[in-house]
Amino acid sequence: MLSPLTHDDPAGFGAYRLIARLGSGGMGTVYLARSAGGRTVALKTMHAAIATDPGFRTRFRLETDAARIIGGHHGATVVDADPQAETPWLATEYVLGPPLDDAVALAGPLPETSMRALGAALAGALAQLHASDVVHRDLKPSNVMITAYGPKIIDFGIARAAGDDRLTRTGAAAGTPAFMSPEQATGQEHTPAGDVFALAGVLVFALTGHGPFGAGQAADLLYRVRYAEPDLTGVPTALVPVLTRCLSKDPAQRPTTTELAAHLHDGRGQFADHLPDMLLAEIARRATEAWQHQPHRLPAPAEDSLASTAQNTSKVSRRKLLTIGGGSVLGVASAGVGAWSWFTPESPGRKSPQKNLGISSPSPKSPDADYVWQVEVTKPPGDLWPATASIPFPVGDLLALVVSSGLAAVDPRTGQTAWMSGGREHYWQIASDGEEIYRLGKPREAATGAGAKPLLIETIDLTNGKLKKSFPPLNGLNGAVTENQLVCVSGGVVYLAAGQGADTKAGIQRDQPWFLTAVDTLVGRELWRQRLPARREGSKRLHFLAGRVIGERLVLIQETAEGAVRVVARNTRTGKVLWDKPMYGAKPGQARGMLSTDDTHVYLGLGPLRALRLSDGGEAWNFQKKSRGQFNYYNGPPAVANGVVYAAQQRLHLIGLEAASGGIDWLNKDGDGTDDLTAPPVIGVEHIYVKDASGLRGVSLTAQTTTHTYETTGTRFVAHPRAQIVIALGGNSLTAFPLQ
Repeated sequence: MLSPLTHDDPAGFGAYRLIARLGSGGMGTVYLARSAGGRTVALKTMHAAIATDPGFRTRFRLETDAARIIGGHHGATVVDADPQAETPWLATEYVLGPPLDDAVALAGPLPETSMRALGAALAGALAQLHASDVVHRDLKPSNVMITAYGPKIIDFGIARAAGDDRLTRTGAAAGTPAFMSPEQATGQEHTPAGDVFALAGVLVFALTGHGPFGAGQAADLLYRVRYAEPDLTGVPTALVPVLTRCLSKDPAQRPTTTELAAHLHDGRGQFADHLPDMLLAEIARRATEAWQHQPHRLPAPAEDSLASTAQNTSKVSRRKLLTIGGGSVLGVASAGVGAWSWFTPESPGRKSPQKNLGISSPSPKSPDADYVWQVEVTKPPGDLWPATASIPFPVGDLLALVVSSGLAAVDPRTGQTAWMSGGREHYWQIASDGEEIYRLGKPREAATGAGAKPLLIETIDLTNGKLKKSFPPLNGLNGAVTENQLVCVSGGVVYLAAGQGADTKAGIQRDQPWFLTAVDTLVGRELWRQRLPARREGSKRLHFLAGRVIGERLVLIQETAEGAVRVVARNTRTGKVLWDKPMYGAKPGQARGMLSTDDTHVYLGLGPLRALRLSDGGEAWNFQKKSRGQFNYYNGPPAVANGVVYAAQQRLHLIGLEAASGGIDWLNKDGDGTDDLTAPPVIGVEHIYVKDASGLRGVSLTAQTTTHTYETTGTRFVAHPRAQIVIALGGNSLTAFPLQ
């Protein structure tokens, strides 16, 4: 997915104008860029913070050299580069195709014929690289691009000359543990045989959807790479012997790239002939996206606009002065929009109480209090089921939630209210991608049909809560229907459920047409519209309980007309249902917002703890079945991070399972058996947090024991990583605790 440029991204580098962001990592940012003559390139830059380090500059230059060596047949052709610039940059051809991990997520594991063609081509690419005495050292699925003409290897950030130890200190820990060779994992020299080991891991992933050594914490992966036998479950029998040789712990036992290529494929036919139709369609889609994409740049935070307004205004009210002076991470916080008061201009020094609009100012904190701040909030209006409470969510440097007077934003570091929209929004008509807030707008213009009005999608200005942008109205959908729902947003695409017909104000009608719709806000057009099943007469139940986009999948937790809960995956390009599975044991009221995923699985609790494959919805593992009844207890909703799935179990423990296999990876036994089974754990950097009868327990991820407990009546919890806090919402209290 292409992302908008940020306000501080430069206009371009060299002869290339920046069009969009492709991604950003620890070394730098990659952009989609275009020359004046229309040539589209992927332009990689180095972060300014490390550009002054000679070692990193050397690595960047070596990356450029390695990319030139592999050339355009097996890699992305180097078009231009300036490694000596103040901000070093490298422009290569824009590869028209998905990375291998996205391809597997989209189309599922590759057929054997596809994998053989892929493996032979990659072996040939490595052979060319090794012939120039260069080793890649970080071959993994995300570094293999699939095009119609063959795979291309990218990202030579830690490639270096074989036997060259000049970057050993800098790059000793570099690489990806799941695909490292044993010698690389122990800090020994990574020879061409190490690239063969990594290639075998990539091919196992292509065939099965998982690496040969599973997933999990880096230390566990490195241990398995060094000592465990590879997991070749799902690999065709004919390929097991050669892949086993490639994955030998002894580099001398591995075949050469030439031997491997000859074993895998005879070279007949075009590469595209061996690709599934879905992958060919995705390659074509990405080519179209690159050519049709219009540049879009996010606005700068308006921290200077209020100051300039104050300087240019002859008379400013006391309230505005307080608003300007309140201070926040975006420079536009107020003195608290809830039970606040201010000095009126008419009577200096006299306070005029203001009605509680939804959030109070932070309560005075006692010296022994264990929280960071605490405010009182009022619940939002509305009676749609399953709940009327708004769950707080982080957006940029703010924390947002819907209260009685509408959408509000809070500075998560202080608890001070930054702004209140005043729009009296419904929480189910608000969604965020973490950087923008989208909402369904208030209908303003009558259309055809009794009571029907255009459906509007809007964004909110994060600096003041006001309308930022309104997109073209959606025809044929009634924006006045109260039950319209904004499900989720990803990559500028908004997914919403909306109805037709008049707004009867008496719930959904049985004969009322309802649709799930995708709207690309970057280009302002509807992508697709799919009909939803009918509801019961007068139903006030939302269609969707949770939604999230993972790669090419729109994953939804959906309530049926009969009240059952199901997990449904749809194709993000067409809206077509790819798979539909029951969520055993879960009730709709419990499942709202409880969607836990990573790049390969959907993880389900609220009953049995199990993993469904994103590719086809099949059950990858079920902990109840695996444990043969030993842990046959009710599980709370899970959370996943760093390859481990965490969940609380009824009367038992807080447990961590390997995301890839469902095996026990982590276990906390010092709880009292009262851990909360209604909300997922919150995962920090060093601790995991779970609610029990005594408060919010902080459990060390390394020691697996409870280290501290916070007193709270909260029932819903969310992390704000930028502010390093855990937010607890319970009753009318919104409380922040340290996130460690």
